[in-house]
Amino acid sequence: MRRLIARLWRLLRPVQSRVMWFLNAKFVVGVTGVVRDDEGRVLLLRHRMWPPGRQWGLPSGFAHKDEDFRQTVVREVKEETGLDVEAGRLVMLNSGFRTRLEVAYEARLLGGELHLDPFEILEARWCRPDDLPEDVQPVCGPLIRGETVP
Repeated sequence: MRRLIARLWRLLRPVQSRVMWFLNAKFVVGVTGVVRDDEGRVLLLRHRMWPPGRQWGLPSGFAHKDEDFRQTVVREVKEETGLDVEAGRLVMLNSGFRTRLEVAYEARLLGGELHLDPFEILEARWCRPDDLPEDVQPVCGPLIRGETVP
């Protein structure tokens, strides 16, 4: 029986990716950037669309189809703040949120002028890792401190 299935699978080679697409779960990917400046401060944003009491967080957004996640960080930071960054190492990869995957990268400030997208962002602050706003998203503290995120 296994040989028959293996042979059938090989015959389906031209359409294997389509078969796999139909058989597997589909995800949206939320991508976050832990943006640091030369002084070691981290960029925090107060997001308009996030729940009251948890509006402060890191720059983030959803990856576009066929977009490299590092490029998502660069694009989202630019869209939300006008700043230019370079994405670095992967610092978080979490799944298990139904159809969402969460990814975070360290990012280094390259330059640009702070100009907030008023539709998404209410305020921006450069914060020291030990001086974060009270209502920061719970995942931000560990990411900023370089700890493992559960």
